[in-house]
Amino acid sequence: MPRFSVIIPVYNRVDEVQDLLQSLASQTCMDFEVILVEDGSTEPCRDTAALFAGQVDVHYYFKENEGRSIARNYGLEQAKGDYFIFFDSDCVIPEKYFEILSDALDRAPLDCFGGPDAAHDSFTDTQKAINYSMTSFLTTGGIRGGKISLEKFVPRTFNMGYSRRVYDRVGGFREMFSEDIDMSTRIRQAGFSIGLIREAYVYHKRRVDFRKFARQVYVFGMSRITLKLLYPGSMKIVHTLPAIAVIGAVTLILLGIFVSPWWLLPLAIYLLAILVCAIISTRSLAIGLKAVPASIIQLGGYGCGFIKAYVQKILLHRGRDIEEEILIRKGK
Repeated sequence: MPRFSVIIPVYNRVDEVQDLLQSLASQTCMDFEVILVEDGSTEPCRDTAALFAGQVDVHYYFKENEGRSIARNYGLEQAKGDYFIFFDSDCVIPEKYFEILSDALDRAPLDCFGGPDAAHDSFTDTQKAINYSMTSFLTTGGIRGGKISLEKFVPRTFNMGYSRRVYDRVGGFREMFSEDIDMSTRIRQAGFSIGLIREAYVYHKRRVDFRKFARQVYVFGMSRITLKLLYPGSMKIVHTLPAIAVIGAVTLILLGIFVSPWWLLPLAIYLLAILVCAIISTRSLAIGLKAVPASIIQLGGYGCGFIKAYVQKILLHRGRDIEEEILIRKGK
């Protein structure tokens, strides 16, 4: 039996799956199986999976489209490993990932774990800029559990794992936005250990353009309110920072227009700090320039989604999903 079962939900991502499987075929430790769950794709990757059948212990399953969490749960039912590892289909895995992960778990066993993400050299400047905005402490990198963390580390499903013991007790994922945060919360509440294995990172392609990125972070902001409703004590002050940033930025812009341009100075200093830090971090002027709008989109999109959901769901008690309402009423 393999030690690890890698579970990957897929929806119309043929090219990405090929890159992901190629990286898994190059691992220095091969003590894992790969379970690809095609979630009703119109462009299935069955043939791509077959190409790697002799290089990786890969198992392909096709099911009707029901959502990524249900696809992951389907994969869990097929898995044979002692640990379940979850990657997104747009990830590329460094060749020593499983060697590092295996050694880390031998030294310090964990029930649930995760690692960071990084930008590969082959990624576009836009992808690298988005990666910077998602990991920088100047945006929400600290909230997400970066090097300087403002809250407990929460594994994300682009690079997350937990033991079979956790699965037997806590179960699988719920179909909802931020299902990984929900899963991590349930695991922590059940008394299991959760830790960051910093050396076990993945290359995460993320969104390829700013429009899709804006939509993604907007949904992240809205989902934070859903998590508050499900887990009343889970929201911390740090989670409100993007919304506070949006309100503050709008206020400064209005003061700058109607009172004095000097009110715009704090915004200018902040954006300049992002530009300088991004250039230093990525060693690229082009990426640094794109990191500025990426950071604005990231904070603005998340903050606006948070504010909208807070007004609708908390203040007005409207717009709650049926499933969400059921979970809240049951106290789950």
